[in-house]
Amino acid sequence: MKKIMVILCLAVCLLTAAAAGAEGASDSAPAWTQNLVDAITAGNSAVNNIVWGIPMLVLLIGTGIYFSIRTHFFQVIYAKFVTNMTFLGILKNKKVKGITDKKAISQFQALSTALAATIGVGNIAGVATAITIGGPGAVFWMWVSAFFGMMTNYSENVLGIYFRRKNAQGEWSGGAMHYIENGFQDKKFFRHIGKPLAVLFSVFCVLASFGIGNMSQVNTIATSMNGAFGIPPLAIGIALAILAGLVIIGGVKRIAKVAESIVPFMAIAYILATLVILIMHIQQVPAVFAQIFQGAFGVQAGIGGVSGVLMKEAVTMGFKRGVFSNEAGLGSSVMVHSSTDVKEPVVQGIWGIFEVFFDTIIVCTLTAFTVLSSVNLGTTSAEGVNLVTEAFATSFHSAAGGMLAIAVTLFAFTTVLGWSFYGTKAMEYLFGMKSTIYYKIVFIVFIVVGAVMKLSLAWDISDTFNGLMAIPNLIGILVLSGLVIKITRNYVGRKIKKNAPDVKPMLSHFEEIQVWQEEEMRKEDEAVKEETAVQA
Repeated sequence: MKKIMVILCLAVCLLTAAAAGAEGASDSAPAWTQNLVDAITAGNSAVNNIVWGIPMLVLLIGTGIYFSIRTHFFQVIYAKFVTNMTFLGILKNKKVKGITDKKAISQFQALSTALAATIGVGNIAGVATAITIGGPGAVFWMWVSAFFGMMTNYSENVLGIYFRRKNAQGEWSGGAMHYIENGFQDKKFFRHIGKPLAVLFSVFCVLASFGIGNMSQVNTIATSMNGAFGIPPLAIGIALAILAGLVIIGGVKRIAKVAESIVPFMAIAYILATLVILIMHIQQVPAVFAQIFQGAFGVQAGIGGVSGVLMKEAVTMGFKRGVFSNEAGLGSSVMVHSSTDVKEPVVQGIWGIFEVFFDTIIVCTLTAFTVLSSVNLGTTSAEGVNLVTEAFATSFHSAAGGMLAIAVTLFAFTTVLGWSFYGTKAMEYLFGMKSTIYYKIVFIVFIVVGAVMKLSLAWDISDTFNGLMAIPNLIGILVLSGLVIKITRNYVGRKIKKNAPDVKPMLSHFEEIQVWQEEEMRKEDEAVKEETAVQA
């Protein structure tokens, strides 16, 4: 089984690279390579239309709705608690940035690494594309997808912590593959499909990491920096490969440390820049809200009629942009969230809620408002990054191109770092710890490949594999939904409502880890009591 998966992974990677190369040299390529490209394009298009079609989007959003209902809309009724644990916790609680397990990463590092992977080019170019195709109303449905996606991401993280285990190096290993394999063993009708689904998820993850998490991101950086500063793509690729290599080879601890330093800076800088534009166009904000809510339901401005076609485009593009951006339901970020020194599954689940909120409700919304408040969509022909650049130019003039190039570089580079970790954990699951060094070397080489090739087909293929990750993951969290609810109620009773303080905490599926974590929690509680007594 594993040998077959190795061959499959290598074959698809080589085919993707060959197809990208043939695509980039289509004028001089022999007929058979063009036929190969055409065949791959047709096959990928058929699969992609299913993976990212309406049924899958409905399933992704429907899963979020299901978990929201089952948890009594946890993201709403405990919003204050979530804020205290996350945003205010970053500012006030030293435990958020501290670690007690030297082989683990802190809660803040996990969030930064997860955001490094999710906050990417899509938060800039993707949002602009959604508005161009789906109209301003797409922003509303993007919000809807994020609202329900919070609970999908929450559920993934709860299961990720509950089913994680230590690997040979003493690091935590968790993720969809682990909760699918181990969680299904106790399910009568699913125990025989747990391992195959876990393997499929890992294979899709590895393949997606080379495309959407590597070559596509690097190609965007190379194109952007070449256009803004005239730097040759090959030079950019080599420089990025060296920088990424220094980080990636160091493992999760180094990736998390770099993400912890870069992500807050790039996020704050981008937020401040967009806020400057919004303030300078503050008189347009009411009109922007009107465009969003009218467009969301197909209301045609100036006409008053309702168009079902316009509403369908707004819903489809809004949902797609939301899912593409925050990745809720794909089972990706749970791999890094499972590496924290947190003991309570619900605590890391809460960070999953904040991750989706920040990525989509904050960053994507600011991009959307920047465009809608400063650019006339009826007269411009710009799309993607160029549309956002035009919006920035209204306030920053000639500096806009350089600003966006730097923003795209930071966003995309940190995405590469985050996805390198996802691919590494998937390889570790499939082939063991020894295989990860080979994966990292190949991943770094593909950074140079991505910088110099035309990659529209490679992007489409990796996009398909990214979507395919959702299928086994959604099956996993839905089958294990009862356990998510049980763990949530256990925590709420003990820590939020505090009406069941003596109930045994649900920390791990594995008894030895449960006992160890309970003992660690007891020691931490005693230390807090002693510190409080000294201060008193």
